[in-house]
Amino acid sequence: MKFFHLSLLLLLFAGCAPPPAPPPVPPAPLEAKPLRLADFRELPMWQESTPAAALETFLNSCRAIARRDGWTQVCNEALFIASGDEQAARRFFEEFFTPWQVVNEDGSRAGTITGYYAPELAGSRVPDDTYKYPLYRPPDDLLTIDLAEIYPGLSDYRLRGRVEGNRVVPYFERGEIDGTANPLAGNELFWVADPVDLFFLHIQGSGRILLPDGEKVMLNYANQNGRPYRSIGKLLIERGAMSRDQMSMQNIRSWVNANPEDGRKLLDENPSYVFFQELEDGVESPLGALGIPLAAERSLAVDPRTIPLGAPVFLAASWPQTEEPLNRLMVAQDTGGAIKGRVRADFFWGMGADAGAQAGRMKQQGRLWVFLPKTFQAEPRVGLSKP
Repeated sequence: MKFFHLSLLLLLFAGCAPPPAPPPVPPAPLEAKPLRLADFRELPMWQESTPAAALETFLNSCRAIARRDGWTQVCNEALFIASGDEQAARRFFEEFFTPWQVVNEDGSRAGTITGYYAPELAGSRVPDDTYKYPLYRPPDDLLTIDLAEIYPGLSDYRLRGRVEGNRVVPYFERGEIDGTANPLAGNELFWVADPVDLFFLHIQGSGRILLPDGEKVMLNYANQNGRPYRSIGKLLIERGAMSRDQMSMQNIRSWVNANPEDGRKLLDENPSYVFFQELEDGVESPLGALGIPLAAERSLAVDPRTIPLGAPVFLAASWPQTEEPLNRLMVAQDTGGAIKGRVRADFFWGMGADAGAQAGRMKQQGRLWVFLPKTFQAEPRVGLSKP
């Protein structure tokens, strides 16, 4: 009985005891610095690489960056390196630059490397039964609103829309522009033969029109409707139309052609729409974000919040859909709406179908080292360019 009473008292006291304290909340992990000081010996196959072509590409970038703080000397020195001399080019980069490895926020050092290209499309300046799908110049009623003066923290963003009555509303989306209402009539720049080719021209942002008389006209991105980009490849995977392993630009094209009605609806599910400008005669490659023609297999699109445009960047990845190393010095010359994040880049393959085949297959893991002039401080500032 005494034992029973003692047990009852213990239970009563236990019921009155305060609940145990919750476990301590672990502190949020510290965000890793975006750049880590490295050494040329860390770069895979650096001594076997061919930096002379990258030096030529870098010299082109100097047309845009030579007056920036820290870049004047290296741009001037690059002028004295003999073209095509691999050893001299390697010594130049080693003497005047420091490699910094790009690091993700969580401290990891690998990221996604995709590819892009400039398609070539058969087209015409006037519509007919063959060429009936228009591409447009920027429309006059498209508003671009810079938020920097009102909200400085949003200086990297632009709002696009149009005036309807006394309100600013979102601009027309893809389905409306390509629909029967044709709100952009009169803004046509060219007409092309294949709507799927035209869709991929929008995705790539630049390309070349091959006219019936043999003339070739280079087109470049001029503006966008402000609608968010939606990946139709991701939609096809979600709907079971193809697996992730099957996903490629070529397979998307085949699916759309095999399912014309559903394919047209699928294209409209990406509301983003690009407007183009015709470049002057003699331009043989699309212009990157620096306004400099891109170099096939040497130009890289990056997120300029981490990697400054114009800087040499060493890429360590693999060739599309293989494990064969692709280690190459390139130059950050472009940006892209989908190129967001530190270790994230888009490899420019060049012009035409062969380049498109490589770009469509490329989705590799890779690492990046940005070369910054030694005149920079030990802790270089990143984000020297706006996206």
